[in-house]
Amino acid sequence: MKIISIFISVFILGSLFSCNKTDFNYPAGTVGESKIVFFAAINTNGDKIVAVNEGTGYTDPGATATLNGAAAQYTTSKVIDASTAPGVYTINYTASNPQGFKANDFRIVVVIPSAMVNDPTVQSNDFSGTYLRAATGITSTWTKIGIGTYAVENPGGAGGGAGLPVIVENTSGNAITIPDQQSPYFGSEVSSSGESYDPTPPATYSWIFLASGYGTGVRTFVKQ
Repeated sequence: MKIISIFISVFILGSLFSCNKTDFNYPAGTVGESKIVFFAAINTNGDKIVAVNEGTGYTDPGATATLNGAAAQYTTSKVIDASTAPGVYTINYTASNPQGFKANDFRIVVVIPSAMVNDPTVQSNDFSGTYLRAATGITSTWTKIGIGTYAVENPGGAGGGAGLPVIVENTSGNAITIPDQQSPYFGSEVSSSGESYDPTPPATYSWIFLASGYGTGVRTFVKQ
């Protein structure tokens, strides 16, 4: 009899609860008492790293920002034009939602000094290629993006630097340097000292890569 009584009680309770249907017709933008928050997304258009000659115009391809599936407004931290001084600049693109949460992306723009642009040796040099750091067995790749200007991946020749580029300049002759730059890839300011480049095959270069966590040792690379 106890089993029958329990069954009847459960049945009655289930029937009572089934009569109290939950209303899912929430006001727009809410779920129950909670508000729905949509976050913005943003991605730069075009190349991530761009080089332009000093004194020339630059048309920024901008970025694409969305919020809840629709186009959204965004801001940029800097405008590069013909009056911009030579240097390495990071343009930050930012979109926000109504609650103030931000989405960010960036582009690196290098303004190449006229002295480099007009130097015949720099014009003819091409240091592109893959270089091996024998001390670690890890390579670094140079990609030419403008006159005397390169995007160099993994400038420290370290395991943790794979895929992370910096800007390198061939300032004159065979002289190279990592100009001061606030790197979004390394999360800090980077530069170099004690640089040398010998194009005699196989080409060799050395420098001290000045970046957070990299120490002050000389790093030597040989072209492969």
